[in-house]
Amino acid sequence: MGARGPIGKRSDQRHGHRTKAEQENVTKVEVDAGTVPAMEPDEHWHEIAREWFRSLGESGQAVFYEPSDWQTARFVAEAMSRNLEAGRFSAQLFAAVLSGMSSLLTTEGDRRRLRIELERAPKADPDEQAGVTAIDEWQRRLSG
Repeated sequence: MGARGPIGKRSDQRHGHRTKAEQENVTKVEVDAGTVPAMEPDEHWHEIAREWFRSLGESGQAVFYEPSDWQTARFVAEAMSRNLEAGRFSAQLFAAVLSGMSSLLTTEGDRRRLRIELERAPKADPDEQAGVTAIDEWQRRLSG
């Protein structure tokens, strides 16, 4: 893994001189617009695995997920569940689960390495919205 992250920039984000071979070495496939709906967690998984899987669909990085990413997440959740339910906790399986979670960009550090920043819009204050509506109504009455 290099200093710029594991996979670098997409071909349309690179600047500067590139050889003809570099320019032609990218295969692009157009896919349908919109996000892929989240899958439901397996009811037989350990509670922590179910909650983690459910959280993926609620997280901002889910807009990047394709069906194969959801299947990867399903496999990671299955491994997580088996490790949590086993009589003896496996450090090797735990490391593999963490690696899979990292591939799915589940932590801030994972996303930063790929220069992805998620920003949450501030929730509107209902009292503030009511004040704006009242001012708008007052201005409408004055001009009308």
